[in-house]
Amino acid sequence: MGLQIIKSDTKIDFIGVRKIAFILSALIILAGLGSLVIKGGPKYGIDFAGGMIVQVKIDKATDVKTIKKALGDVELPGLVVQALGLDGDNEYLIRTSSSDISSQDVRGKVNNALSSKLDGAHYEIQRLEMVGPKVGADLRLKALEALFYAVLLIAVYISGRFEQRWTVAALMAAALASSIYGVGLLGLDMGWLIIAALGITVGLCWYLKLNYALGAVAALIHDVVITVGIFSILGKEFDLTIIAALLTIIGYSLNDTIIVFDRIRENNIARKGNETFATVINKSINQTLSRTIMTSVTTLMVVFCLFVLGGSVIHDFALALLIGVGVGTYSSIFVASPILMGFGPSSVVEKEAEA
Repeated sequence: MGLQIIKSDTKIDFIGVRKIAFILSALIILAGLGSLVIKGGPKYGIDFAGGMIVQVKIDKATDVKTIKKALGDVELPGLVVQALGLDGDNEYLIRTSSSDISSQDVRGKVNNALSSKLDGAHYEIQRLEMVGPKVGADLRLKALEALFYAVLLIAVYISGRFEQRWTVAALMAAALASSIYGVGLLGLDMGWLIIAALGITVGLCWYLKLNYALGAVAALIHDVVITVGIFSILGKEFDLTIIAALLTIIGYSLNDTIIVFDRIRENNIARKGNETFATVINKSINQTLSRTIMTSVTTLMVVFCLFVLGGSVIHDFALALLIGVGVGTYSSIFVASPILMGFGPSSVVEKEAEA
């Protein structure tokens, strides 16, 4: 037997507190959505909004605030200065959201500001990169598509894996592809298109009684929305590294949910006549609780080390993972499983339980 920090015969009533969990999730989601509405959407980084990155190396340690103060009089909108690498590297990343001026003008302005206000310190501009607004918009589009298709494929996999309804799942995918095409003809913004597609995915899972897929997809959307909302509240930028973090969160949360669902399905097939489905779910969550906690804690320890020691470049990436792993563990227990209980197992699983 493997190491267990919680005995498998523990009898914690997780389903009994589902309403409290739903209220807590709703409050966090509403706070995040409120922040997004007030701020006019996510705060896009250079990858998505366009702009320039200037990497500077200075021959002695310099405070980030000093560099930002030196560049204060330079007309560079959305100016952000970050330390890069280890403490002794003395390398700094200067970001600006402006893409209307040439790279040579930016280089000249940075040179003039640093040479006159760094008290004789020598510096070198090692890198200057520009991302145009068109490229940023294309990257934003591809990122949103990646998130949507990840959720769609997960819904198809869960439907086939747990309910043996591959044909229905394939038809659902075809219907979604057609719906996306139809909505796209209306000329709506891609962000609204993705929201509509995710809503259609949840609606189809409910209509087709793909209850395992419905629970899993709802939990994944829950995790992504909360992570995005908290980032908006904290004023963090969204760039390609954050999209990578969101896809990682989806994968982690799905893995956790599948473990719980697998045990629910096994216990439901073997359940006695006097056991309710809620009892089966509670038993299954308790039986997998030790593994869930050990996996989450060890993952969070590694991510926390990245957050503290990884440097400013991956700081936001690690922060997104910290939030997402914690929320993903929570959603597997308090979101996906209660939703499954609310709609009940599919007819296929019921037949297996009666066999």
